[in-house]
Amino acid sequence: MPQLPEIFLKTPIAHRALHDGNVTRAENNFAALDAAIAKGFGIEIDLQMSSDGEAMVFHDYALNRLTEGHGAFALNTAEELAQLRFKTGEVGVPTLKQVLDHVDGRAPLLIEVKDQDGAMGPSVGRLEVAATKVLESYQGPVAMMSFNPHSVAVLAELCPHLPRGLTTASWEDDAAKLIPASRRAPLRDIVDYERVGASFISHQWSDLERPRVAELKASGAHILCWTIKSAEEQAEASKVAENITFENYLPT
Repeated sequence: MPQLPEIFLKTPIAHRALHDGNVTRAENNFAALDAAIAKGFGIEIDLQMSSDGEAMVFHDYALNRLTEGHGAFALNTAEELAQLRFKTGEVGVPTLKQVLDHVDGRAPLLIEVKDQDGAMGPSVGRLEVAATKVLESYQGPVAMMSFNPHSVAVLAELCPHLPRGLTTASWEDDAAKLIPASRRAPLRDIVDYERVGASFISHQWSDLERPRVAELKASGAHILCWTIKSAEEQAEASKVAENITFENYLPT
């Protein structure tokens, strides 16, 4: 299986790029990408899919929080999303291709494929295919991950040369209620790690003491974590994690 390059272990990773709380630099958008590159950080971005099958760089399933639009992200075409105005004043949700062309290898990219069926189930593939087609010619450092193990398994088939991992959590908060109860324990116990050929996890930082995390680390898995918001959290997480994903402060 492809291993996570060293740069992903020594360069702190800006969560959704180096945004400023969506005041003047929207997360996952160009100004935030530029800010991360200027500071020498890695960059985590999220992928959602437009209604016409384009891999788009956006986190939420709805438009309301970040943009002047409303409703479900996935009901909009790439062209419609390109004309959408953000509350920061920026215009346009970037495509993955636009982001890759813009970054052009200047920072490591940790790409999270968002679950598309709402159930962390096997109804995946379209977004993964769209993303890997765009990534075929990209030469910069890239790693792929998802909360949905089925998505990571598809990535293993489509782009076996790219390092891949699982985004993992305790699944004990309100977000857990959004997925079927039958899926929570397997996700919490990270039972699919070996099956999908992962080489790393990016785990909820406040749950890093979980025995399964220690077990994976002892077996050679790289441990990243999310989302660190202070120097104090960074110090605590660094007792277990090899690197952090951060926002709302600048790590040392």
